[in-house]
Amino acid sequence: MNGIDITLAGCTLTALGSGALWWRDQSLIVVSDLHLGKTERVLRRGGPAMPPYETRDTLIRLENDLTATGAGTVICLGDSFDDVEAARTLSETDRLWIARLQAGRRWVWIEGNHDPGPIDMGGAHLAELPLPPLTFRHIAQAGASGEVSGHYHPKVRIQTRLRKISRPAFLFDSDRIILPAFGTYTGGLRSDQCVLRDLMRPEAMAIVTGQIPRVVPMPR
Repeated sequence: MNGIDITLAGCTLTALGSGALWWRDQSLIVVSDLHLGKTERVLRRGGPAMPPYETRDTLIRLENDLTATGAGTVICLGDSFDDVEAARTLSETDRLWIARLQAGRRWVWIEGNHDPGPIDMGGAHLAELPLPPLTFRHIAQAGASGEVSGHYHPKVRIQTRLRKISRPAFLFDSDRIILPAFGTYTGGLRSDQCVLRDLMRPEAMAIVTGQIPRVVPMPR
């Protein structure tokens, strides 16, 4: 299991190459922006048909992280479903898969802007979750401290030996960490955009996801 340890509010957290965040001392794993059911929602709204595998791929990667960590608690930081209708129309196979992942675990759905309010999918449904000294919410709040959030799908551009590439990334500083989108078919917001520059301290760093995650200064 590849990951990079960081410290936030005195807590040691591990940013995994998959885009999940692991809090070993609490046996807790955090994922953000799964956007399950995105292909159905895009097609329903008149968009192009996409290969209908994103929910399956996302759940496979999530199950792999749960198996590797043995996490007893799962926090989904909002936008777990692409909209409320996408949650309602999720296939029975995928519903049973989620139920199997939930079995024997504490599971918390944090409300997002795509999936506000309770979803009929088991687990607890909260606007945000304080677990002192940390607080888990969907959208970062200016002035917060010890905050773990998602929403922005942060990405960074890095120079490889051959070319520049764009990769999902964690952004972190002494106040907060913003998780990348975990879901398949999710786009991203470059870290040099104003909203992210304004939220993050000048010394903020990024952890680029992938098989071998790496730490770089947050591109501005």
